[in-house]
Amino acid sequence: MGNMLALVQNETLKVWKKKRFAVIVLILLILIPVFVYAQMKISQNSASKYKEDWRAELQSRISDNTRALSSDRIPEEWKKWRRALVQQLQYYLDHDVNPQTPNGVTFTKTFMDNAVNLFIPLMVLAIASDLVSSERSSGTIKMLLTRPVRRWRILLSKLLTLSLYVSLIIVTTITLSYLISGLLFGYSGWEEPVFVGFKVNGADVDTSNVHAVTQGVYVLMQAGLIWFSAMIVSIIALMVSVLVRSTAASFVTMMATIIAGTILSAMASSWTNAKYLFNVNLEISAYLRGTPPPIEGMTLGFSLAVLGIWGMAALFVSFFVFTRQDVLN
Repeated sequence: MGNMLALVQNETLKVWKKKRFAVIVLILLILIPVFVYAQMKISQNSASKYKEDWRAELQSRISDNTRALSSDRIPEEWKKWRRALVQQLQYYLDHDVNPQTPNGVTFTKTFMDNAVNLFIPLMVLAIASDLVSSERSSGTIKMLLTRPVRRWRILLSKLLTLSLYVSLIIVTTITLSYLISGLLFGYSGWEEPVFVGFKVNGADVDTSNVHAVTQGVYVLMQAGLIWFSAMIVSIIALMVSVLVRSTAASFVTMMATIIAGTILSAMASSWTNAKYLFNVNLEISAYLRGTPPPIEGMTLGFSLAVLGIWGMAALFVSFFVFTRQDVLN
């Protein structure tokens, strides 16, 4: 146990000295204020247009999306998303709940929902994509493997370090989003109600299991799902780092895979087998808010199972190759 803690501490310091996490924090400190400012302008425009009557704004969104359903220029998969949105907005209107109350918690919730599919995976890749390949490039892997420590323990220490940094990325993103947005929108909103349990069945939304939770509970549920999604990305990135000797090749391979998943999620509704790809299942927090899945038949349980299988397979390949491959060359 002592040896493992020392290995994890060593790996943690290696990542810290590369200043990757510091760069991630800097990126968040630059981008979050930009998004907060954009949200502020949207809120001001809505307030001036609807005289701060959120019900009128919600009814206008419902009417706009309903009209769009009659257009022949809108693809069917977009119409499916709009039908679900209309029914959910109507549910909020019927129950006299504003789903977009301007406050720091609402901004954080919305920001994390939009970040799960691309932004957070790319931040995770900044840490995960070169954990092993960089050791080969610099030659430090030779020094590491001459120590009287089994190879699997070395890789396990890297995995534990990766888990720590993924957790830090999620917590830091949520914390900075809340603190920065709260300067403009206020720090209240933890007790505001959010409806969860919407289930999309084709063109209809099943509301039989819908129930209200506080935004604080919602953010915790959301953070847990995003953490799981980010961990699967980091584990697969670790596998690629084991298989590919070049740090650049490792990062570019994973970045292309994540971006391809974003594109497939928007376009693959007719290719049903795409639902078994891990990068199509990353946006698992979308199930909380009842967004129609990219492909018919996908559920939260299905996506968790697919991601779990990909993660276990990546771990098996990583440990199998790392413990047997001649990494000294």
